[in-house]
Amino acid sequence: MDQATHNKIVSFIWGIADDVLRDLFKRGKYPDVILPMCVIRRMDAVLEPTKKVVLDTKKMLDKARITEQRAALCEAAGQAFYNTSKFTLRDLKSRGNQQQLLADFEDYLNGFSQNVQDILENFKFRNQLHTLSKADAIGTLINKFLDPEIDLSPAGIDNHAMGTVFEELVRKFNEDNNEEAGEHWTPRDAVRLMANLVFLPIEAKIKSGPICCMTAPVAPAACLRWRRKHSQPLAQSASSRSPACSTVRKSIQKRMRSARRTCC
Repeated sequence: MDQATHNKIVSFIWGIADDVLRDLFKRGKYPDVILPMCVIRRMDAVLEPTKKVVLDTKKMLDKARITEQRAALCEAAGQAFYNTSKFTLRDLKSRGNQQQLLADFEDYLNGFSQNVQDILENFKFRNQLHTLSKADAIGTLINKFLDPEIDLSPAGIDNHAMGTVFEELVRKFNEDNNEEAGEHWTPRDAVRLMANLVFLPIEAKIKSGPICCMTAPVAPAACLRWRRKHSQPLAQSASSRSPACSTVRKSIQKRMRSARRTCC
């Protein structure tokens, strides 16, 4: 994905907050709606091609009274997650009754597998639904994320680019809220340093294939303070005995115990 397309997607999603959430939430609450909706829309698009297969598999498993269904449903979905609701986001674009739309949207969310439920729980996304429904904003929010001007499906944006868009939104929201960026978003030089610390010692043992990482407040505040104090780029302090490495390692260990962020 080129930079122009990246900027267009970020700007469009950023604009959804002002278009839909203004006067409903304080600006500091915008990411509590926009970020989980980005994840939900992405997962919805990923699961859309196998939706019928998953529903047929679910029906067959229920008929056979099989209670442990996760593995079979993941296989049907072709992913490590699935959704057994009869709805997709496209099915929820319009409802005459807002209470019915709220109920159907909740049914859709409840259809996700447990690993996705954990993500939604950590976002506390369901806490925002009553306010959105009361203002007749759920349908508008869904329609915005389904706008053909932005394609969040794998055909339109690959996993790496989607992760980059998500991180950019995290950064912009936290800068807009006057929060310290390092608490929520990891700068690229810190990412490179941590990747080197983790993988270079075992480089010869790593098999080819994708490696998954996540957006999390795992490093940077203390690390950035050390860098500013010593006026030294992180890339120049890659020695495993350097103060920077020690600071990063302690910061990672501390924050990973409490951080349960998500990426897609």
